[in-house]
Amino acid sequence: MKATTSGQDWDQECDVLVVGSGAGGMTAALRARDLGLDVLVLEKSDRYGGTSAVSGGGIWIPNNHRIAALGGQDSAAEAIQYISTVTGGIVEPSRIEAYVEHARRMVEYLDRHSRVHFEAQPEYADYYPEAPGGKPGYRSMDPLPFDARELGDEFERMRAPSPGTLMMGRIGMTMKEAQVLLCRRPGWVGLTLRILWRYWSDLGGRLRSRRDRFLTLGNALVGALRRSLMDRGVPLWLQSSLQSLIEEDGRVIGVEVQRNGRLLRVRARQAVVVAAGGFERNQAMRDQYHPRPSQAKWSATPPFNSGDGIRAGQQLGAATALMDHSWWAPTTHVDGEEKQRGLFVERNLPGCVLVNAAGQRFVNEAAPYTDIVYAMYANHSEQAASVPCWMVFDAEFRHKYPCGALLPGYAQPDSRLPENLRGYYHKAQSLEALAAQIGVDAQGLVRTLERFNHHAALGQDPDFHKGESLFDRYYGDPNVQPNPCLAPLLKAPFYAVKVDAGDIGTKGGLLTDAHARVLHENGGVIAGLYAIGNSSSSMMGTTYPGAGSTIGPAMTFGFLAAEHIHQQASARRAAPQAQEVRDDA
Repeated sequence: MKATTSGQDWDQECDVLVVGSGAGGMTAALRARDLGLDVLVLEKSDRYGGTSAVSGGGIWIPNNHRIAALGGQDSAAEAIQYISTVTGGIVEPSRIEAYVEHARRMVEYLDRHSRVHFEAQPEYADYYPEAPGGKPGYRSMDPLPFDARELGDEFERMRAPSPGTLMMGRIGMTMKEAQVLLCRRPGWVGLTLRILWRYWSDLGGRLRSRRDRFLTLGNALVGALRRSLMDRGVPLWLQSSLQSLIEEDGRVIGVEVQRNGRLLRVRARQAVVVAAGGFERNQAMRDQYHPRPSQAKWSATPPFNSGDGIRAGQQLGAATALMDHSWWAPTTHVDGEEKQRGLFVERNLPGCVLVNAAGQRFVNEAAPYTDIVYAMYANHSEQAASVPCWMVFDAEFRHKYPCGALLPGYAQPDSRLPENLRGYYHKAQSLEALAAQIGVDAQGLVRTLERFNHHAALGQDPDFHKGESLFDRYYGDPNVQPNPCLAPLLKAPFYAVKVDAGDIGTKGGLLTDAHARVLHENGGVIAGLYAIGNSSSSMMGTTYPGAGSTIGPAMTFGFLAAEHIHQQASARRAAPQAQEVRDDA
């Protein structure tokens, strides 16, 4: 749309307007402010943090500055080779090179100049560690825990973590702690007691609410970023949804935003950074772009990611890419919860299978979660539906391990499950009876498990190779040998949980360059407009190189966007009488 630049036409002005308060948006805001720019952050919902707040909070940073001290090795060349290999050459090389070059610098900057700190995970392998340039660990980095008391009243306005990432649905734990507890590794009892003491000894927190003030995972990252913005006095408006971008003479100069029932016009003197997430909660856009069947309710993200920034960019002629892809993840529905729960680690454990309506396995259950859903769609047919599919396990698995909303049976037997979980699972004394309950071919299921059990007892999976990759084994049970990801399903009763083709965000979005500038359908740059995170098309292509491949690029390109905006602003100020600096220079 067109607009004048008369001061009286604007309700608010700033240099840089960031739309979205996830980790990418807040990183862009922080870097822009440190470069001397006046920044305003907008958040659509009544809680800040976006999808980042409910995530694991990890970032995938190849060749990061922590690797050498931990005894690992990496290089930019290996990282570029790995990303280029697993993305299959569909991503512009300059974006890959920019990420590898600047991701490390972004993390080092935050470490020195903010409350945000990360540690590398030596044992967390890339998702495809056997690929050229892949690594057995170190590239994934987790945020250090953060004390919510540093946030004051702002803590109450942060989006709460997903129940599935918390002990007993309320107590924070780090990824390393969760790995120990998952399979009751040595020291798990003492660790459990320490975590419980950490929670209950915070008397001030317990008097205020059940919510843990020891922030971990995505809440730790978002909390540290928000405190860093508070240190700098950067304002964050809640309940402020983007309605449209304002363009004048081919340049984006501001936005229209709905706030507290009023339509406001906010001027961005230098640029707008769209960091508003993807479109996974917009059913109309899913129907337009995604494979069928596809349901917004299957997503594991907050219910506010409706593609506002993407659609606003499209109205200006912005190019898009990867609109038919998502950061896929198998999910399950829990009555009463606002979003579905992802099955991220349960599938790696021994004693479970995923089957379609014919009762047949169709994928390595321990594969990266995005590959699980790709396989669900690839094998889906009217004769043998795999959207949804079923996770089937036996009484031994039920007793030892969690599954979605089900805690291990030793901690929460079936008789003690809350009412909202009564319909979450199916249970029967025989495979045939279980198959009848869930609408799966009984003979097919029995034949599948006969073959699976025979090989699993030997630690083998000739059909799908579960447990052969180093990545598969990270969440396997080291107490089970010879393959920590395989065990036969023999002990009744047998269980099944319905698995949907879910996601943790969409991959498709506005096409950007190595500076995060949005590109027009004609190949040029839309001046004054940047996009990062799931509002932009993923630089990871259709795949998922490693844990943190969503947030890592969002933060890095937010960082780079801020630097490019500052560079362009400085150039314009340095030559006020000359022709305005070209945005495509």
